[in-house]
Formats: sequence, structure tokens, C-alpha cells
Amino acid sequence: MADQDTSGTGNALPLNKSVVVIGAGTMGSGIAEVAAAAGHTVYLRDANDAAVERGLGMIRASLDKRVARGKLDGAKRDEVLTRIRSPLSDDAMAEVGLVIEVIYEDLEAKVSALSALESQLPPDAIVATNTSSLSVTALAGRLKRPERVVGMHFFNPATVLPLVEVVSGHVTAPEVAQTIFATALAWGKTPVHCRSTPGFIVNRVARPFYGEALRLLQEQVASPATLDAVMRESGGFRMGPCELMDLIGHDVNFAVTRSVYQAFFDDPRYKPSLMQKDLVDAGWLGCKSGRGFFDYREGASPVVVDELGTDMNPSVVRVEGDLGPAQALVDLLAKLDGVRLERTAGDGLIRVDGLALSLTDGRTATERAAVLGEAVVLFDLALDYTSCGRIAIAAAAQASADDVQKAAGLFGALGKRVSQLADVPGMLVMRTVAMLVNEGAEAVYQGIASADSVDAAMRKGVNYPAGPMAWGREIGLATVLRTVRNLGASYGEDRYRGSVWLQREVQAAS
Repeated sequence: MADQDTSGTGNALPLNKSVVVIGAGTMGSGIAEVAAAAGHTVYLRDANDAAVERGLGMIRASLDKRVARGKLDGAKRDEVLTRIRSPLSDDAMAEVGLVIEVIYEDLEAKVSALSALESQLPPDAIVATNTSSLSVTALAGRLKRPERVVGMHFFNPATVLPLVEVVSGHVTAPEVAQTIFATALAWGKTPVHCRSTPGFIVNRVARPFYGEALRLLQEQVASPATLDAVMRESGGFRMGPCELMDLIGHDVNFAVTRSVYQAFFDDPRYKPSLMQKDLVDAGWLGCKSGRGFFDYREGASPVVVDELGTDMNPSVVRVEGDLGPAQALVDLLAKLDGVRLERTAGDGLIRVDGLALSLTDGRTATERAAVLGEAVVLFDLALDYTSCGRIAIAAAAQASADDVQKAAGLFGALGKRVSQLADVPGMLVMRTVAMLVNEGAEAVYQGIASADSVDAAMRKGVNYPAGPMAWGREIGLATVLRTVRNLGASYGEDRYRGSVWLQREVQAAS
């Protein structure tokens, strides 16, 4: 599998003993299937026999689906099924090397389930928890051998998504974490090491993806559909934040945000949104309830993305200086027929028939216009200006409707759809990416995970188009830091504070 890193294994070998999975729900049955497919004897346990039978049924259905799609032959399916067993005898217990707990997110319930089993386990057995939000340190501290306890956080569906966060608690033995890393690798997964902290890597670093969109919706920047379209077609994300929150469920997403916020003692970087609370209070939980940001009921009106007309064709375009992360636009501009392209020194502006266009840097267009002493239209960051299908723009209060049409006409001539956002600091893609990079940098600075682990986690766990740390270096860490600082100056909030790691990297490169 691509992007696998064996450096986290140390000298450890993967486990070759039996595995016990406690919890036969969707996630537990998926993990049991993964372990059995890798060759382990797996014992599936739950509070009652009916739950175990449902879990076994889900595994059979999953394997049958793979056979129907030609991804697995029938003999291999039968072989996997014979390895999944219940109940667990005393003799079989002696061969257990790993227990994976996959029950609901309640510390007391997890402690109870594991305490009942750990005294029967061999002394060298490893106890893993699939928790996504609880402290591995707190759980381990309630068990008899805390040094043998580790987090093994799979992502749903466990049979498909490759990421496994290997989470070390305060006293987890390094060799235990390395063994679990090697085991996950042998199971065909992409494991990453991290330290037990609220949200681990993914649920912590991803908070700005939701939080910045929710804030912009509160500030009436654009419709949910328009924000999603910009994030997909310009930012390169597989799903926009609004449709993703609808898919996850606002009750779940809001609960995770609150959990991370409270666990960090109300750090404003993770502050929950009143807008999302209103959706939860109204019962508009997203896809599962029929309504969220979007209406999923039968007969609902189609979603409309706001777009500008792009009929005003440019005649003279001047590029003044280096455009930084938007430098790829220069090659596109050079290919425009009927447009005279001029190049001069300057401060990174594009002039379209006299109008100043600039990449956002965390300030509003109105502030930029006041500094320059002329009307300005800003454009947002794109993952790849050459291939992106949409560009977002924002106009200063000093700009006219004709100015907006000039900007839209330029990007239209480049083959882009154009959506206008209200004039807010940092626009959408730039501020979201800057905050993702800043959050990843903070995790690295605090020793939660390496930069490579942060990148792998966000690509493999939530399908980001690029890892935040690599993306930050691509657009320039100085650009990221400047954007975050400008956001902080505009809002006056500690939410937008630049990571010391970012500051240090930028200073070292200057």
C-alpha cells in the first residue's frame, strides 16, 4: 500500500496470536473481519449472543459483497469466516495476544468491559481501545497493566479506510506501540504514531475544516452550497464542509467539537458553533434526519450554487511582481487569446484593465483597498490554479459592480466558474487551509505526532487532497503565518494565534 511507513515499528514484529474483539457493532465487526482476513483467529464478543450474531451477519454480508464484486473468491471468504469464533474458552484465552475494545464512548463502560477480561489474559497480551475521543492514559490508569494498554483507532468503515492511529498513553511501553504499529501495517493499514491528547491527530487537526465554515456561515458569507462548491472545486477537497457535516450528523460532529473544546479547557481554537447547536436543537441532523444544511426529503428543491456571469473579457492584464502561491496563473494568462499580458516589478498584484486583483492574505479586501488607496478585488487560494474549476472572489467596499465583473471576466476567460463571497478576512480556502496547517504545526510542536504522521493521518483518515504540513510548505509557511496573524488582527481573538512551530520555521528561513 502506498504511503506506508515502516519506521514506526522499531524492531517489533506483528502479532501472530489470536485476537479478541469486544463489541460486535459496525466498527467491531469490521475490525474483526480485517484481523481474520490477515490470518488471525478472532473471537468476537458482545453483551449478548444476539449482538454477536448480528455482527457475524455483517461480516458475512461484507465478505459476500466482495465476492460478488470479484475482489475475493468464495474459498477465501469461507476461510476468513472459519477464523471468526465465539465464545472464547479458557484454553483459547492462553493464545490471545491482542484485545481490541470497540464499545460505545463511555470511560466507565470501557473500564468495566476490559477489567472483566484482563485478569484472564496472558501477561504479555496487549489491550487496545478503539476510542476516538477518550483519554488512553485515563483508561490505562484504571487497569492492572497500564503499560500494555494502547489506542488503536480505526476509521469507519474499518474494512475500507486505511488509517489507524496508534495512540500511546502516558505509560504505554514503546515496544507495545511499535508492535501495534507493525500489526496494523501487516493488516494492510496505514498506521501513524501519536500521543494521547484530545482528538488525537485527525479529530483535532480537522476542527478548522468545520469551524471556519460554520463561522463564515454565521457571518453570511455565502450559502452552504456555494461554500461547498468552492472547497471542492477550488480547494480540492472531496466533500465540502457543509455536506460532510450533514453526512456525519450534526449531533455527532457537534459532540466531538464540544468534547475537544472542553478537553482543552475551553481553548478558543476549538470553540463550538451556535449555528450548529441550533441545527442540533431543531433536530436537523443532516442526511439521517432528512434535513441539515441541505434538504434531503423527497421532492426537495435542487441545490443551487451562486455564480457570477463572466462575459466581460479582459483586454490588458499586467502582472506586478511574484504572485506567490498563485504564480501558476501567469502561465494561464500567457495563453489567453486577444489579451495583452504585461510583466513588471511590484507587490504581487494582477491588474485587469486597471483593476487591482490580489490573492487574499487574511485581511479583507476593504482593508487592502484602504492600504493601496484604490479599489481591490481579492481571489481565494486554490489547490491547483491550472486544473481547478472554480475561483472565489471578494470585493472591497470601494469596488464597483464593474470592478467585480472585470475580475469575474478574467477568471471566466481562464475557464473558471466564479463565485463571489462577502468581504471577510481570509476568504474561505485560504483561511481554512492556513488554520489546518497551524493546527497541524501545533500538534508537531507539542510532540503529539510527527509532521509526516499528521500528513498521513489527514490524507488517509479524512481524504484531504494534501497533508497540512506539506500543503503549508507548498504555499509557503510565511504565507500561512501571515494569514493567521491577519485573521487574529481582524477578529481580535486568541483563536487565530500562530503556532510557535510556524513562527520558528519562518524565522529560520528568513
